[in-house]
Amino acid sequence: MYNTAKLKLKEGKQIVGGTVSSSDPEIYNAMANAGFDFLWIEMQHSPLTHHEVARMIWAGKGTPAIPFVRVPDSTEGDIQKAVDNGALGIIIPMVETVEKARAGVKFAKYPPIGKRSQGGGQYGALWGNDYRRTANDNIMVVAMIESPDGVAIADQIAAVPGVDVVFVASTDLGSFSGYKQGEPQYESLVTKIHDVTLKAGLKLGGPMAWKNRPGYTFFQGPGETSLIRSGAQAALGMTAAPGTRSGVAPTEGEEHRKPETPKKP
Repeated sequence: MYNTAKLKLKEGKQIVGGTVSSSDPEIYNAMANAGFDFLWIEMQHSPLTHHEVARMIWAGKGTPAIPFVRVPDSTEGDIQKAVDNGALGIIIPMVETVEKARAGVKFAKYPPIGKRSQGGGQYGALWGNDYRRTANDNIMVVAMIESPDGVAIADQIAAVPGVDVVFVASTDLGSFSGYKQGEPQYESLVTKIHDVTLKAGLKLGGPMAWKNRPGYTFFQGPGETSLIRSGAQAALGMTAAPGTRSGVAPTEGEEHRKPETPKKP
């Protein structure tokens, strides 16, 4: 098992993924070494191409964060390319039918679970020569529920074999339902997804702001622009980075190094 994000979920821990929409490998590496458990590579709402994503994932080889891809749709072409490029997580947007969730599993997994084709790709160089034997155990499928239509069949989505996480898309759920977070009608939709997902034994996902909501263990974290903004604000406020000493200028190039694990006393 080389999908460390999946391992943490199995251990009952929470995991957080930073959102990446830029094709810059340096930005990808900075995010991959920042402490996130996985990276949410955004292909639904960005101009990223599969070629660019392949370069990003390759540039991040050996970094701690596991690559997940939110594909534009649950199609064979998009999912096949994403897993061939080395993604260990497939995030399916706008799941409003059981067939869409099943397609996510079908094209992400090799037989006998799915019908993924044994084509080429960089997956072997990333995850080892026994990848084809181990891929099904490591690849995760995340089904996003974003509308009342999806909520209405949430129990059926959670019952699809091979789906690992059901994700509550908080913003779009409000957009499509017309209700705001905190309103009883909105919260009743969220509660239904919560209850049927946990009852099915799956993991429940949502925005990072919901980390303190009971039952949630899979979170989408902020994107690069938000992190740059908050980082700049911290720098301008003279907030010292962890491990630095007050009044001591940082060494150029240190920001590209992987943070060291603190030694136990």
